[in-house]
Amino acid sequence: MVGRSPAPDEVGRSCGIVGLAESDAHSPVNIGNPNEFTLLELAKAVIEVTESRSEIVYEPLPVDDPQVRQPDITRARDLLGWEPQVELREGLRKTIEQTGVERLVGASD
Repeated sequence: MVGRSPAPDEVGRSCGIVGLAESDAHSPVNIGNPNEFTLLELAKAVIEVTESRSEIVYEPLPVDDPQVRQPDITRARDLLGWEPQVELREGLRKTIEQTGVERLVGASD
C-alpha cells in the first residue's frame, strides 16, 4: 500500500484497531509491530524526530522486564489480513504532524 491510497475494501484491513473491532475475533490479537527495537533505540528515535535536547537517563531494569520485544502478529495477519504499514520514525513524524510535539511531551497551554 505504500505510495498509493488504499482501495475502499482495504481501509478496514489497514486500520488494525478498526479492523479488530469490526471482526468476529474474541480472543487476544496483537496488532503491534514485529520489528524488534530496544527502548534505547526508541528513545533515540523520539529525540531525533522531535529534535529534542533531552538526555537519556539510564536506570536499572525491572526484574520483570521482557527480554524480547517482538510481538507475534500472526493472528492479526490471519484473522484481519493486517500488518503494520508505517516504520517507526515515519509514524513518529506523522503523529507529531497531527498532534504537535507540545501535546506529546505534555507542554500544554
